[in-house]
Amino acid sequence: MDKTAPPATPAHLGWRLAALSYDLFPVIALVFAASALMLLVRGGEPVTPESFGAYLEMVWLWAVCGGYFVLSWRRGGQTLGMRPWRLRVVDAEGRSPGWWALCGRYAGATLPALGALYLAALLPWSDRLMPYWIASAVAVAGPLWSIFDRESRALYDCWSGTRFVRLTPVVAGP
Repeated sequence: MDKTAPPATPAHLGWRLAALSYDLFPVIALVFAASALMLLVRGGEPVTPESFGAYLEMVWLWAVCGGYFVLSWRRGGQTLGMRPWRLRVVDAEGRSPGWWALCGRYAGATLPALGALYLAALLPWSDRLMPYWIASAVAVAGPLWSIFDRESRALYDCWSGTRFVRLTPVVAGP
């Protein structure tokens, strides 16, 4: 599965956001299905906020979403949201990245914002929305980095050694 990708150029922030907006649909469906499975496992009992079960369910949902992204990137370099725009995740040599790089990419894209949300929620804010604003700022910092990077890499691409590229269209000969 270490095939070299067709010629590609770095994908800018707009392509990232377009792909992410499309990927919300399968991710929401997966979260519903994974939550329903957890509800069956709990026997229909609601989960108590701040309990071990609540944290376990959050880890489960994070892993299910990660499975969607990592498996999609590994199998074809693309998620469903990346296909319409010919976007692909590759390593520095233009090949399909390894499992560790892809897991690192997903963790680097999600864990800083989740950690910021958790830590900000521990502080006594007068505004209940402040933790969400802080987590959103941290989440946006990763992709925004691609505006300033010469190779249009997000922070998590730099950490994982991956690149987000747009494949050039293949023109059929006469």
